[in-house]
Parts: sequence; structure tokens; C-alpha cells
Amino acid sequence: MRPSRYLFALATIFIVLYALVLGTGSGSLRDRFAPKLAIDLAGGTQMVLQARTPDGSSPDASRLEQARRIIEERVNARGVTEAEVYVLGNDKIVVAVPGQSDDGLREVGATAEMRFRKVLATILDNPNARPNPSATPDPSASASPSESAEAGEGEAATGSPEDASPTESPSEEPTETPSESAAPSPTPAPTPSPTNQALPTLDEVKAKLGDAYTAAEEIDLAQVAQGGASSTVVTGNAELMEKLEPFRDLTPAEIAVLPYHIQYVVPQISCQKLNARPVGSIIDSSQRAVACDESSAYKYLLDVAKVEGRDLSDAEAVINPQTGLADWQVNLRFSTSGRDGRPSGSDLWEQVTRESWENSGDVWGSGPGTAGVPENPRCLATQRSEDGTRDVCMVAAVLDNQIVTAPAIQAVLRTESTITGDFTKASAQTLATQLKYGALPVSFETASLDTITATLGSDYLRAGLLAAAIGMGLVVIYAFFYYRLLGSVIMLSLVLSALLTFGMLVLLGRGIGFALSLAGIAGFIVSLGVAADSFVIYFERLKDEIREGRSPRAAVHRAWARARRTIITANAVTIMAAVVLYILGTSAVRGFAFALGLATLLDLIIVFLFRHPIMTMLARTPAFLSPRVSGLGRLVGHGKADGGRTRTKEA
Repeated sequence: MRPSRYLFALATIFIVLYALVLGTGSGSLRDRFAPKLAIDLAGGTQMVLQARTPDGSSPDASRLEQARRIIEERVNARGVTEAEVYVLGNDKIVVAVPGQSDDGLREVGATAEMRFRKVLATILDNPNARPNPSATPDPSASASPSESAEAGEGEAATGSPEDASPTESPSEEPTETPSESAAPSPTPAPTPSPTNQALPTLDEVKAKLGDAYTAAEEIDLAQVAQGGASSTVVTGNAELMEKLEPFRDLTPAEIAVLPYHIQYVVPQISCQKLNARPVGSIIDSSQRAVACDESSAYKYLLDVAKVEGRDLSDAEAVINPQTGLADWQVNLRFSTSGRDGRPSGSDLWEQVTRESWENSGDVWGSGPGTAGVPENPRCLATQRSEDGTRDVCMVAAVLDNQIVTAPAIQAVLRTESTITGDFTKASAQTLATQLKYGALPVSFETASLDTITATLGSDYLRAGLLAAAIGMGLVVIYAFFYYRLLGSVIMLSLVLSALLTFGMLVLLGRGIGFALSLAGIAGFIVSLGVAADSFVIYFERLKDEIREGRSPRAAVHRAWARARRTIITANAVTIMAAVVLYILGTSAVRGFAFALGLATLLDLIIVFLFRHPIMTMLARTPAFLSPRVSGLGRLVGHGKADGGRTRTKEA
């Protein structure tokens, strides 16, 4: 063999690895070489949520995954960076938040209810950069009876959603708007929020705002709403806009306690902050609310919630049977039986859709912040019905302070309904999942909540590194004592393996989010023993070859050929055990298994690209032939003495 080729390949791996470490990192040199640490080493909070179902069985895997996604969105909305949310086993979800206290963390596991609210009015979120004044939000979705729907007075809608023309207000001519640009997105983008989400009192917010709150109270909500999505009642008044500037400095938590009409009429209260309000800020069904759509382009004034997520029994994404593969829709089914003295979902949905189709219901203009104009219609944010006969209201599905979809109602609906629009397969399935599992699909209780300070994490890290250093030191001492010169091969192999493992840790932390934990350090320590075993197998096989009378140079190659299979088999068994532990184990066990498997795999690379080539080179040196230096004792001399006879016999 040519050892230089193998050593060159190993050098190339190291150069590429550490070039990626330096090239993909940011900050100082120390930051670029810093691996990602888990909570037990960096400090933070870890909460384990135990799923509970009515019959006590494990929840369906799809529901558990949907709950994980919703919880992850809630954690991200709190402004937490590098949070981890993952499923553990078949009935647990783990929430790991580095560097945070547990204040409010329990909220992310709350089973928040979805609410269906009639849209009363809409207004542009950014009035200083508003588009054409005739534009209004077009969610490109409409709700209509399905083929098997039990419709009330309305009939099944016909025509495509593009035929529906939204209008700003009764006084304006409806204009046709494109629907493609406002198609429902697959997932709402999480909006960052301050980490301090403790809700203040309204009096505290009033004190902070001063005269700005008084000025906002005097704004007529009805007048603003009647102005349409591009209303300039407030934005056209420079003096009033100046008075309202203090609202821009409010946090999402402070905005959450403001009355709904102030949240709507004050332009300085943006969709970004409305979406970042603490979870449950608008969960009260009996109160009107303000929320934004997925694009955060419009603020929606929403009526009280007369239909809740529990009233919806199923939602499914299907292909439109009339138009074919390119057209997807979402079918809804509402419950047909009531519970806890509450009417059935079908009855409640019929009431809401009737109000939306007929633009009837409560006169909202007499509420807080309005002048009580008696001519006020029931809703101002309308779209033209698909048959072109009337202006119909929209109904928004609201989850965790944000609107998932807001279709225009195209008939009086009951048990089954269909949402149509510019859906792709992915967006239709996402919407169906959000409607069906928008509220956490299963209930959770906090099984454990552990907080580790940064100081304690540093102590754990130092203890783990000290244990690793002691383990490596003991292996090296034993190797030099028993194998002498060959001990240097063991030491260099362990050093190279450690450097290779460290570089992979840094890259894996950036690439897949792998964080080194205390259990992971334990896995690396155990891998030292696995690496030492492969040395023992090889060196003892080398001794056997020399005893049989072969020269050291020949013995190195024959020992490698015979030991290689055993080394590969032993390491393969270790890797398979690590895989099983990773799949079936808990979080700590998985960290241990991943580290053990990674270190064992990298040790195989060192075995093939360094250990055998370097042994081939040493076999050519005089020092290797010295019994006292090589660690082979009298075997070398015995091999030299008998080598001629052995070779003669072989010849």
C-alpha cells in the first residue's frame, strides 16, 4: 500500500471540515469554534407535556405532531431563540427553552380554542404606504354548501371565486380584485415578540400613554369603519396622528389589554404587534376583537364568536370533483349534537352564515368607541356574492390571535360547507389541519418543569470535560505502559478522532441543531473504550503474526487483513445499538446514543485512514524492530530468528 495516499485523504477531510467550520460561523474566532450546547450545559428551562385523552390511550401520531407544531409556533411567538420542541415517545412533547425563566412557559401547552367570528370591517395595517384606495382584502376563499350540504334558504354557490368582487363600503362601487396574490399561505409566519409577556393592567397602560389614550378614546370607530379599508379619518389628521405616537412604543402585552376599538382605530398599533400578543389575548367569545390576516396587510374588526373550534367535527382537503386535479378545496363538517347545554355546531354555524348572507344580526355601531349611528349596517367588510346578487359578509377563523382564513359566505349553511379559493394541495391540507386541529388536538398536563441556571450548566460542562480528559488520559497511560512505541499511535489516533468529532459537533449544531448535552459527553467517553478495543484487536493480532515467524513488515499487513473484519463488526454492533437507543430512548438517552454512534463512526475513519497507514510506515523504521521500543517485546527477535525458516517453508 501507499500510506501517503491515505494520510493525504485524511488531511483533505480535516481541511474541508474546518474550512466549513470557519466559513459557516459568525462572530469572533472563539464563537466560530463554539459548539451548540444543550440546556443542561448552557442553562435554561425544559418542560415535558404529558398528553391526555378521554379514554386514557395514546393520542394519534398525526395529532401529536400537529400539537407539536402549534406549540412550536407559540414558543417562537414569545421571541425565544433556539427553542426546541419535539415529540418524545408516543404521548409526550418536550419544550426546551435556553436561557429563559419558566414565567409563562406553561401557557404554550394550553389547549386554546379556535373561534369563528364574523368580520365587521377591515383597514390597512400600514396607511402610510397603502395601495390603490379601491383595494380591499381578498382572501381568495369563499364558503359554500358542499354537494351533500344541508343548506338553509341559500342555494349552492356557482362560479369561481374570481367572480366575487369585494367592496369597501356600501357607498363605493365594487371593484374586481385579483385572487392569486392573496392565496392562503401554507403556514402563517411567526412574528417575534418581546420575551417579557407579563400582562399589565389597563390603568398602567393608560398612565403610560397619558393624553394619547384620551385622544384615541375620542375617535369614532363607526366613522373609521365606514371609511373602508383605506380610511383616512385618522391618518389624514396630522395633529391627531402626532398625539397617537406614544402607542408605537407599547409592547404586545400592553396592547393586549387595550379595548378592541382602540386596537382597531390607532394606526400605530401594527399587525406585527397584534400577532405577537400573548396566547389567549382574544379567546373570550363574548368580546369583539381585532386580528390580522396571514399576510399582516389588514386589521380585521371581528364580532363576538358564536361558533368555536369544538363545534367543528372534521375538516378535509379534497379535490374539487367538478373542476379536477388543479383545483383543491376544504370541506367542513360541523357537529350535529350539542353538549353541556350548548346548541349543536350545525345550528350555530347556520346562525352565523345566515347573518353573513343576509347581512343581519346585531348592530355593532352602538358599541364602545362608536357614535351609535342607527344606519350602521351589520358588517362593512363585504364581498359580492358569487351569483352577483348581494354583498355578503366574511367569517374569520381565528387561532392564537391570528386569522387563519376569512372566506365570504355564499349561502346559508348548516352541517357541511366548502371553502374554495386558489388552493394548492399543500395549502389546502394546511388549512384543513389548522381548522381541524387549530386548538391543540389533545389536552396536556405538565409532567415536569426543570430550570437549570447558566452557572449550574457551566459546572456540568466542566465536570463532563474533566471526566473526558481523565478517561482519555487513562487510555493513553495504559497504552504507553503496555505497547510503548505503539502507544503513540493510540494517542495520535485519539487526538485526531477528538478533533474530527469536535468539528462535526460544531457543524451539526449549525446544520441540524444538534446540541451537546451531559449525556452526549458520556457517550463520547464511552466511545474511548470502543476505540481502545479496536487497538487491542489489531495489536494482539500483530503479535500473533510475529509469533508465527513473520517479519514485522509482513506481520503489519497480515494482522490488518485479519483484524479489519473483527474491528468493523464490533463497531457496527456498537453503531446499531446506538441507533436502537436513539429511536426508543428518551431525550437524555438519545443524546448519549447520538454521541456514541457519531464517535464510533468517526473512529472507523481514523482506523482506515490513519492507523493502518501509520503502522505501515512505522514497520519500515529501525525503532519498530527494537523490542524495547516497539512494545512487541521478544516477539520481534523471535520473528527475525525464525523468519528465514518460515519464509523458506512458504517458498
